[in-house]
Amino acid sequence: MSGIIAIVGRPNVGKSTLFNRLVGFRQAIVDKISGVTRDRQYGKSEWCGNQFSVIDTGGYVTNSDDIFESEIRKQVKLAIHEANIILFIVDVYGEITDLDLEIANILRKNNKKVLLVANKVDNNERIADAQIFYKLGLGEVFCISAMSGSGTGELLDETVKFLPKTENEADSSELPKIAIVGRPNAGKSSLLNSLIGEDRHIVTPIAGTTRDSIFTRYNKFGMDFFLIDTAGLRKKGKVTEDLEFYSVMRAVKTIESSDICLLMLDATRGIEAQDINILRLIDTNNKGLVILVNKWDLVEKDNKTTDEFTKIIKEKIEPFVDVPIIFISAITKQRILKVLETAIEVYNNRKQKITTHKLNEVFLEIISTYPPPAVKGKFVKIKYITQLPTPFPCFAFYCNLPQYIKESYKRFLENKIRSIYNFKGVPITIYFRKK
Repeated sequence: MSGIIAIVGRPNVGKSTLFNRLVGFRQAIVDKISGVTRDRQYGKSEWCGNQFSVIDTGGYVTNSDDIFESEIRKQVKLAIHEANIILFIVDVYGEITDLDLEIANILRKNNKKVLLVANKVDNNERIADAQIFYKLGLGEVFCISAMSGSGTGELLDETVKFLPKTENEADSSELPKIAIVGRPNAGKSSLLNSLIGEDRHIVTPIAGTTRDSIFTRYNKFGMDFFLIDTAGLRKKGKVTEDLEFYSVMRAVKTIESSDICLLMLDATRGIEAQDINILRLIDTNNKGLVILVNKWDLVEKDNKTTDEFTKIIKEKIEPFVDVPIIFISAITKQRILKVLETAIEVYNNRKQKITTHKLNEVFLEIISTYPPPAVKGKFVKIKYITQLPTPFPCFAFYCNLPQYIKESYKRFLENKIRSIYNFKGVPITIYFRKK
C-alpha cells in the first residue's frame, strides 16, 4: 500500500511533533525534505509493512488573526484535495477554538477519510478531557501523545486500513509510467502537447490511480507507455501564496505513481532549489530520472555552453550524477523523440536483474583487491553479494561486521556497479547485512 497522509490543525497543537514521530518509526526509511519554502515538511513512513508519505502543513503566517485564519483554511482545503487521509490534530489542553470549528466544518463537507486526533494526552485525566472533541462531529477521538509516542500505534493501525492500493496493484501496471515533473512554467504542458498533439486519436485517457493525475496512453513510434500529466490542473491564480506547498504535494503524488520521471528545468533560469527538492523526492522514491533542460532555443550559446550547463547541473545534484541530461525545446520539438527513447532506456535499466553468480564472480575479486578499511583493528570481510527481488535495483553485501563499513566505501561499491553495469538514471540502494 501507499498514499499520502496530511496532518492539519491550528498552530501549536503538535503537528510537527507528530510528523517527526511518524517519519521516525524506521530510521532507515526516513527522508525528511524541507518544503520549497516556509518549512514545508515531507517524509516517508512505514507501519506494519505499509509505506506512505506524510505531509506536515504546519506553520505558515504570523500576521493578523484574519489573515492567519484564511491561510489555515486554504491549507486544509489543499490537503483535502491532495491527500488520501487527513489527521486533524487538536490540543487536549485547550478548549475547542473557532479555528478548530472552522477546520472541522470544512472536513465534514468532504468525502476524504478524517481521523480526529487529540494530542498531548499523557495521563488518564487528559483522556477524560479529550471527550469534549466529540462535539466536532468527526467520529472517534484518538488520544495520543506525539511527544512520548503513547497511542500512536493505535492511530496508525486505523490509518493504514484506509490507504489506497499501490501502483503495482493497479490496472495496466505492465506498461511503463512516465511522469513529467518540474517547477511551474518549466514547459511541462508544452512538452505533453508536442508529444500527443499531432494524432489525438491515439490518446486514451484512463482513470488514474491517484486523484487528478491523468494517465494518457502513448503508442507511437513503436513505443507503448503511459504519460502522467499533472500540468495545468490548477490555475496559478487559485494557488497564490500556497504555490510551493501545492507543488510539493503534487510532486509527491505524481512521483509515487510513476516508474520514470522527466524532470524539466527552465534553461533561462538554470537549476534552482525547488528543482533540487523535486529531484530528491525522485531519488527517495527510487524512481528512474531523466533531466530535461527546456527552452534551449532561447539560450545564447557557443560550442561550450552545453558542457558548462551540464557541469553546473551535476555539481548541484551530487552524489546522484549518473543521470541522462537532454537539452530540448518543447515548442520547436527539438530532441523530443530522444526524450522518449531515453526514458524507455532508463525504465529498462531500472528493471535490470544481475544474476548472483555474475555479481559474486565480479565483485569478490574487486573487494579482495580493494577491501573495506579496517576499523579499530577489525577487518571487514564481505563473503557474498546478491541483488534483492525489488522493483528497483537493491544489492545486499553479506559480511561479518556490517556496522563498520563507512559511507565512502559504500559509494565506492556503487560507482563500481555503475561502471560495470548500465544503471544510468536509476538510484541504487546498497545494504550491508550480517552473514
